[in-house]
Amino acid sequence: MLALIGILTIATLLFCIMSKRLSPIVSLIIIPILGAIVALYIVPVFQGSVEALPAYSTIPKMAVKGISKLAPMAAMFVFAIIFFGVVSDAGMFDPIIAKILKVVGTSPKKIIIGTGVLALIAHLDGNGAVTFLITVPAMIPLYDKLGIDKRILAGITALSAGVNFLPWTGPMIRAASALDVSTHDLFTPLIPAQITGLAFMVFMGWYWGRKEEKRLGLVGGAGGVVGTDEKSEVVTHFKPKALTEEELKLRRPHLFWPNLILVIIVISLMVSTKIAPTIIFMVACCIALTLNYRKPAEQSARINAHAKGALMMATILFAAGVFTGIMSESGMLKAMAVSTGEFVPDGLASHIPFIVSLIAMPLSLIFDPDSYYFGIMPVVANIGGFPPIQVAQASLLGQMTTGFPVSPLTPATFLLCSLSGVDLADHQKFSIPVLWAASIVMAIGAILTGVFPL
Repeated sequence: MLALIGILTIATLLFCIMSKRLSPIVSLIIIPILGAIVALYIVPVFQGSVEALPAYSTIPKMAVKGISKLAPMAAMFVFAIIFFGVVSDAGMFDPIIAKILKVVGTSPKKIIIGTGVLALIAHLDGNGAVTFLITVPAMIPLYDKLGIDKRILAGITALSAGVNFLPWTGPMIRAASALDVSTHDLFTPLIPAQITGLAFMVFMGWYWGRKEEKRLGLVGGAGGVVGTDEKSEVVTHFKPKALTEEELKLRRPHLFWPNLILVIIVISLMVSTKIAPTIIFMVACCIALTLNYRKPAEQSARINAHAKGALMMATILFAAGVFTGIMSESGMLKAMAVSTGEFVPDGLASHIPFIVSLIAMPLSLIFDPDSYYFGIMPVVANIGGFPPIQVAQASLLGQMTTGFPVSPLTPATFLLCSLSGVDLADHQKFSIPVLWAASIVMAIGAILTGVFPL
């Protein structure tokens, strides 16, 4: 009975989120509470076990226990968003963008690979929308001038952002919170797999660039091109998009190196795990604010500018804490896993992480990140026959990582299509096979490095 109630609770959660009957926050809080009320109070009454009813404070205690586990992770995400937002406002990325535009010249191969590198850097904060807003406007003049297929612009940007999952990105934090594991334990073993994904991105940039050179009849290098049609006129360089007056006031070009060194130190400390990630970003955020904006009013303005995204993710994480706390402490999650495990052949159980890695990317087209990581993944991860963390790691190779830039469930997909001037259907048809291939390539890398077995 407990397993059935758990299944109905998760099914209701998925229905409410995916049908947009309720917001993810409301769904993650209210639905598990109702499920727990049914499991712990209503069912025992019908079974005549009134004397075994738990205290009225049982469910709130379960929720608080789940919230307390996720509090450090939520704090880390909030300060990570503000930190990267501040160094971006200060203009740390501006010289990098200018350098990339100078290096790529007018060679299609260099332009496309350079687009991927720029998206890789812009995606350091884990925000897909910001990545697209930085990358596409900076690079689209080159694509327009040379006549390079805009689907490639959207595709390489999506591919680069998709393979660049980091410990403070949404899918990583959701996976870690759903299974109550650290982001370091999830991410570190996946670094070799991520490197294979980045190598695949560079390869696809080279491949697409070579095809475009042949299609356009272009020859030459970064200093100019010679071609056979009117689109192939010689161009020496492009400049980054002009900044608005408000953006110029926020820029601190003389602090480029201090900001860059600070970012490198933060990433190095995150990888080393010598200091808690939450403290790293808290301190780094304070340093970045004080370094770039000395006046308290300026610091408050920068915090307010990035508060919306930080608050939204923090509230979802705390709501997820209610869900995971109740589902775990009530025994529903364990009961579902045991029941599901009875239907999985013993010989197949150890292969489940590999199977998940193969289908994780297309699952992004069906499940939004909250539905998958808080509803589907915990059940699959607790079937048995393998460490639960392996399912989370397999999921991160595709579910809302390589999958988010083509999923109709994410607003960032529509933003990317709008900025690049590509129809959604054309973007999906062009990019889905490549993004799925990237997910499979990373899965092979994970298998070869022993993250999970074949």
